[in-house]
Amino acid sequence: MNRILIVEDEETIADLEKDYLELSGFEVEVANDGETGLKKALKEDYNLFILDLMLPGVDGFEICRKIRDEKNTPIIMVSAKKDDIDKIRGLGLGADDYMTKPFSPSELVARVKAHLARYDRLTGSVVSKNKVIEIRGLKIDTTARRVWINGEEKTFTTKEFDLLTFLAGHPNHVYTKEELFREIWDMESIGDIATVTVHIKKIREKVEMDTSNPQYIETIWGVGYRFKM
Repeated sequence: MNRILIVEDEETIADLEKDYLELSGFEVEVANDGETGLKKALKEDYNLFILDLMLPGVDGFEICRKIRDEKNTPIIMVSAKKDDIDKIRGLGLGADDYMTKPFSPSELVARVKAHLARYDRLTGSVVSKNKVIEIRGLKIDTTARRVWINGEEKTFTTKEFDLLTFLAGHPNHVYTKEELFREIWDMESIGDIATVTVHIKKIREKVEMDTSNPQYIETIWGVGYRFKM
């Protein structure tokens, strides 16, 4: 059974989320402050985290950052703050999704299921032997989920790796943000395609010598992105 940790200081909201997720077959634990949530997240094994941003003690941004230093487990951030800067910051720290309160519990369950299904497919034993993509100093081991640039290994979040691998596996093909969102996040009607832009930026910071003149992922203005051979 998949285990989910909810870090939410508003007990009414946490209990509602917990009830809906448990009815959908998940094992759910709740932490009502940031410090407790962070300790549980780092010490115990969970399949997905739901983090509120505004928490007493340690906020959701810091929890997300510290989880990403050690784990690739899917993270959904939730907040009453609608500012794009908060969304961009959260996604930039490695969150896989961002939901703005108020939202329906059924939408949360749908997103949880989508992220878990996607993560399970990508980390499961589908590939029997290592498949490696090598292009001009960039080496991607798609089985071990490791990336090197000019011999130096780089650390990628789950979605960053998925997006890079997909584009590198389909070189010279131009994809719109909507197409990439559907492919990598596996959701059409929920989510925010701004996520794609944020993740492309983070990938470029790790693989490009000059992010203003990218040699791998090229922006096709007004259309989308293309991985250059």
